[in-house]
Amino acid sequence: MKRNNFYISVLFVIGIISITLSGCSKDFLKPDPLSFYEPDLTFSTRSGLDATIALADRHLRTYWSHLETRDISVPISTEYMLSDLAVSGKTDDGNIFADITTRLTPTDGINDNDVNMIGFFWNQTYMGIKYANTIISFIDNVPDLDEQSKQEYLGRAYFHRAFRYMALCFQYGDVPLVTKILEVPKQNYKSTSKQAILEMITADMEKAVEWVPDQSQMEYIGMINKGACRQLLIKCYLATGQWDKAIAQANILIDQSGYSLMTSTFGTFDNPSPVNWPVTRNVIWDLHRPVNKAIGANKEVILVMPNREGSDATIRYKSMRNWGPMWNQAALKSPSGKVLLSVGKTDSRYRAEYDINGSIGRGIGMIRPTHFAQFGLWAVNGVDDAMDLRHNSSVGNWARMEMLKYNDPTDPYYGQNLRLYDGSKLLCTDTIRSWYNWPHYKIYIDDPVFQATPTSNRNDGGAADWYCYRLAETYLLRAEAQFYKGNIQLATDDVNMVRSRAQCSQLYTTVNIGDIVNERARELYLEEWRHMELSRISYSLALSNKPDEWGNTYQVENLSNNNYWYQRIQHYNDYYNKNRVTVRNRSYTIAANNIYWPIPQKSINSNILGKLRQNPGYSGHDANIEMWDNWQDAVADEDTN
Repeated sequence: MKRNNFYISVLFVIGIISITLSGCSKDFLKPDPLSFYEPDLTFSTRSGLDATIALADRHLRTYWSHLETRDISVPISTEYMLSDLAVSGKTDDGNIFADITTRLTPTDGINDNDVNMIGFFWNQTYMGIKYANTIISFIDNVPDLDEQSKQEYLGRAYFHRAFRYMALCFQYGDVPLVTKILEVPKQNYKSTSKQAILEMITADMEKAVEWVPDQSQMEYIGMINKGACRQLLIKCYLATGQWDKAIAQANILIDQSGYSLMTSTFGTFDNPSPVNWPVTRNVIWDLHRPVNKAIGANKEVILVMPNREGSDATIRYKSMRNWGPMWNQAALKSPSGKVLLSVGKTDSRYRAEYDINGSIGRGIGMIRPTHFAQFGLWAVNGVDDAMDLRHNSSVGNWARMEMLKYNDPTDPYYGQNLRLYDGSKLLCTDTIRSWYNWPHYKIYIDDPVFQATPTSNRNDGGAADWYCYRLAETYLLRAEAQFYKGNIQLATDDVNMVRSRAQCSQLYTTVNIGDIVNERARELYLEEWRHMELSRISYSLALSNKPDEWGNTYQVENLSNNNYWYQRIQHYNDYYNKNRVTVRNRSYTIAANNIYWPIPQKSINSNILGKLRQNPGYSGHDANIEMWDNWQDAVADEDTN
């Protein structure tokens, strides 16, 4: 099948790029030694372009997983532990990333791969930009490439570069702009303002929307398509204050592009544990089964990231291991003092009807959801909406600790539901890591290694297709633009479209920005980059001069001191700066300036002939350091060294 050919091609991709870009340092500012092969020759054929763009596609999904197969600390988790929805849960580590106010500095707190992956986002995002720039820089070397084909390659490359610069602008703020593969090392970069970068990528994406074909016109699933380009352009327009243009693009995507919200069950009904975790088939469950994400019947998917078991370059997400609670540690006991068993099927104590490992996986709680994410988020109109399929335990979508059962046959409480208290006695001494509720429908992924190994006691989660963009987000992006324009009823209608699909009993009569952002949390958990999107929304909200749900307004020039991202954390995150929860002598803290992460000091030091501007609130910040205020000047300067 053609889809399989897409996966196989990745092996060729890796070979080509590893040869050509083998000199690439993790730090883009460090000089690259010359490759043994001349890039001008390597990228002189269509196959070289195909290899590079396919690697950029594969690289995109590593933000949700990792370049390598890792048990813990996948990149997307860092985006959540710096948000209103979650915090670090690694309570067994004295280096736990909790005290962010003091830990997050240009030299510390950005390189601890087992506790956060902030350094990954800096290094790998510029690596992704390098892949895109390779296409842009060398495409004219390919002979006999017709204009339409050239534009398609460029459009996809523009998407990859714009996607990554959008992330950099709202993770790190003002950053160096790199738009080409340099012929000689450059060590005199200046920062470019995020306003200028956003202007550039918006112009690029306007071209990409015109040049890149629809998915229906493409040979393979998972390639960057017109719909994905349009979705990113909507975000570009929101980030540059162009509300009408954002609405116009969303209208096209929703009404004229062949996409629609999935409102009924479809595809394959994958019910992996019908005995001890029965699922009543529903559209939300089907929508998030990996086997259904890339099929033709799924009209909601705009861009999927293929990642199949048994294909080349497979990355296992370890989703249940990273995001499920650590129920099998000694900190969680029954009233009789017995722990829950995590044993293989060959163990004499194994009982299929109480196989917790098989039904929900063996988590280690790398991030843990806040109380707000588990409870308060789901109240609409003052009512806890029990019908919302995304928070519905009766159908098996939403998991609660009390749904599990004590599974040691020697335990007097064997077969009874878990409880947090025995009278007044707390039965779980690590409630951060071992006691919380979670969206089972999002994180459960079949693990073929576990299934094929009867002695295994680790059901971690396997490889899976993953969503990058869905139409549900398009509705919420349009709602956001309508809110900024003051069209509150139209914004309300869009949010209610998403809620209606989830079969919610409570619909909004009016929405504010908080309601829209809350709906993103309900719908897009572990799909959106939560910190980055909140940072983008903080910026757009300041551009609009509209108030947040508490009546606050913000200024773009002062976001490092006062911003919507921080206000949400203050109001909704029950760990940072509220209850002052302490783990291993580290208190959970965060500050307003952490909306933008520090520029790594090693990159500043490597730029020996120039100066990068550090963000406010971090050591080395100097507002007098010059930076480019328009992208054209930054591009013109790239050839100087």
